Amino acid sequence: MKELVDAALVAAKERDRDVADVPLTAIAAAAGISRSTLLRRLGGSRAALDEAVRQAGVDPGGRPPVRERAIEAAARLVAERGLGGVTLDAVADRAGCSLPSLHTVFEGRDGLLAAVFERHSALPALGALAADPPESLEDTVRALHATFAEAFVHEPRIVPAVFADLLGRPDGPAARVMSANLSRAIDDFERLLLPHVRAGRLRPLPVVVLVQLLVGPLLNHALMRPVLDPALGVELPSPDETVELFVEAYLRAVTLPGAETGSPTPTPPPTPPPT
Repeated sequence: MKELVDAALVAAKERDRDVADVPLTAIAAAAGISRSTLLRRLGGSRAALDEAVRQAGVDPGGRPPVRERAIEAAARLVAERGLGGVTLDAVADRAGCSLPSLHTVFEGRDGLLAAVFERHSALPALGALAADPPESLEDTVRALHATFAEAFVHEPRIVPAVFADLLGRPDGPAARVMSANLSRAIDDFERLLLPHVRAGRLRPLPVVVLVQLLVGPLLNHALMRPVLDPALGVELPSPDETVELFVEAYLRAVTLPGAETGSPTPTPPPTPPPT
């Protein structure tokens, strides 16, 4: 039975699915046998295989996939305890799965945290924005600020926890997660900002600096906002008003004098020469 369990785990990993969700045909192919031979060795039912997988320390599934349960459980734990307080044991307990299942699906804690960051960060929205960018610089900057503002307040609050860990432990798990996604994020920023640099609207600063000037003030505001009002009684602008304030400040800081930041004015057709 061990070779069938191993084949089932290989087939599940290749498809990023629970064993219970992998067709017997795929498991048989991974084992190098026919489906009928597999069923005969299992006694006519896959229940024996699921039980053998469970005995091997892996949850065969049948509920929402282990991957989904683990990502959401880990996200809640990050929001409650910070990255440093998240262990695979705690995630397995909350997700109702086994520790070997998490190692099989994510190949360790960093892989799980990377999946959480991918799910709950601004990366998916940033990629969608870069694939269909707004036409004007002002609309681009506003969309970027709105994207990151939403990521900072999104529940569970993963992005603030990642940055808090990054500031406290430059060589910790947040740094590894950020490093793994940095190249992709910079590519998206380049697609959004470099056309405006080439058009003479944005100062020709390194893209990383343009990004830091955009995200930095918003990040500082997002991290401080939860404590400013309760601690000091400071009245803060609404989130939408805050985005507009930062958009205006960013455009003042990085646009070239006289540059057009709004939607381009259509060029009128040329006047025909006199006859």
